[in-house]
Amino acid sequence: MGRPVAPTADPVESAEEVHLRPRRLAEFVGQAQLKEHLEIMLEAARRRDQPVDHLLFAGPPGLGKTSLAGIVANEVGAGLRVTSGPALVRAGDLAAVLTNLVEGDVLFVDEIHRLGRAVEEILYPAMEDFQFDIVLGKGPSARTIRLDLPRFTLVGATTRTGLITGPLRDRFGFVARLDYYDPADLEDIIGRSARILDVAIDRDGAAEIARRSRGTPRIANRLLKRVRDFAEVRGDGTVDLGVARRGLELFGVDDLGLDKVDRAILDAVCARFGGGPVGLSTLAVSVGEETDTVEDVYEPFLLQLGLLMRTPRGRVATQQAWDHLGLSAPVLDRPPEPDPLF
Repeated sequence: MGRPVAPTADPVESAEEVHLRPRRLAEFVGQAQLKEHLEIMLEAARRRDQPVDHLLFAGPPGLGKTSLAGIVANEVGAGLRVTSGPALVRAGDLAAVLTNLVEGDVLFVDEIHRLGRAVEEILYPAMEDFQFDIVLGKGPSARTIRLDLPRFTLVGATTRTGLITGPLRDRFGFVARLDYYDPADLEDIIGRSARILDVAIDRDGAAEIARRSRGTPRIANRLLKRVRDFAEVRGDGTVDLGVARRGLELFGVDDLGLDKVDRAILDAVCARFGGGPVGLSTLAVSVGEETDTVEDVYEPFLLQLGLLMRTPRGRVATQQAWDHLGLSAPVLDRPPEPDPLF
């Protein structure tokens, strides 16, 4: 259990982004109820000197699922192995990962809903019994050998909870959904990141960035770095309210936190399709994005702000969307009815 902890981020991430990740639960801002649950589970595991039960974190991108996996490993003094669902194509890929684990390791599988069915099925005994079946040979002479695995903790992360099969979801001892952050928590996150990055920022500047960060820490940190660049090049390096506003405007982030693609989606629905309804695939093609990207990355925030509605016939712009774009909405005989299933 005292094994050194591996880096908590994917290798393609910059060292600066890794440095901003909280390493202890006390440093993690927001998600108060989730933090309390994890505190109890981690303390219980430490007292029993056992690995933590398997954990599944769900929620939109950028809310801290990867950070929490690293925190779990750090809190119990375990090693962290990182992989992803799309990387585990064959059963042998998972076998190579599992057989290299040591007692107490934390295995983090990002986008776990994208595991193949064959890989998922051999994961079941590994999670429940810490055993792994290997098939030797082919045809009538084939035989199965069951290998014992060290006790480990599987931490899964997903942005699409509905795509995780019931048998896999039921094998996790704790399932938690991360919610969007409120501006006060984002302001604290920005303040912490500013201290790490040595950025001079006042409270008003941090609040302005937090307000436009779409409730997402990853976006908040990205906007902080862009405003930092603006302040260094166009100012004296200090981020105040005026600098934050000018910098965010320059980088295309408007007063509601919408970026270029968000506004393109609203413009397509309003200007090209008369406010809708318009189908998801048609909308995605019109803005040059994949349907999954529109549905998973951009649309949730637009729905949360009340700028779009999902209806049985497609996406429809609300009056707030027309007002935000400065356009006049057409007069309808009756308003569209939202679809509770979408």
